[in-house]
Amino acid sequence: MNRNNYAHADAANLDDIFKQKRILRSKVRKTLKSMDPSLRSHEDDSIQNVVLEAPWFKSSRRLCAYISCSALREVDTSRLLSEILKNSPEDGGTPIAKKLYVPRVEDKNSHMKMLNISSMDDLIANSMDILEPAPVDGDGNLREDVLQATEPVDLFLLPGLAFDKSGRRLGRGGGYYDTFLRNYQELAKAKSWQQPLFVALAYSLQILDEEVIPVTMNDELVDALVSPSGVIPISTAALERYALAKHFFWFLL
Repeated sequence: MNRNNYAHADAANLDDIFKQKRILRSKVRKTLKSMDPSLRSHEDDSIQNVVLEAPWFKSSRRLCAYISCSALREVDTSRLLSEILKNSPEDGGTPIAKKLYVPRVEDKNSHMKMLNISSMDDLIANSMDILEPAPVDGDGNLREDVLQATEPVDLFLLPGLAFDKSGRRLGRGGGYYDTFLRNYQELAKAKSWQQPLFVALAYSLQILDEEVIPVTMNDELVDALVSPSGVIPISTAALERYALAKHFFWFLL
């Protein structure tokens, strides 16, 4: 994504930026913790409905998506994952078969993989009680790593603590998603693939005023946000992909 319009700090200011991020993370966590459960449930449903009806979701064939964790107060993705898996190639789903990759943390050094699953039964709880794919399937075969796949991913559904309408994303501080997204973009460029859409799911209270979220050169921007009130396209790619996907999906009907 083009970052030319974003002011990034030099090395001398990094400590200050990291401090600002820690303060903002603490503030957002407290806000999320105090969120009314009924409101959270309502927004979970609304956000997932928006995604399920979005042309760019319906037209996507290969997707990477996070597995929501209630303890982390992430936007729920359970219905989205079920819909994707229902339309997996193995099931011969319609109208467009989908292939799903989900995250598996490899270590504490920001290393993460995205592995293919065909069922929610493919997931196991890690040491933090977060569901992730086992490295091998039921037959003992290594799961397909999206970085080793022969076809490009169309869409990433991303979590985060806070976002703004210029595409800035505040993660949890581990750097796992920023590192992975950067690596995938480099892979797509090397293979001359179209870059995937980075779409973040956000509760209303997670969308902050522009310029509030501090960023560095290592922070990846998102193309669009999905809030309870609808899609917020940010990048030119998001606007163009939305129009193309809408046309393509209706052509199939």
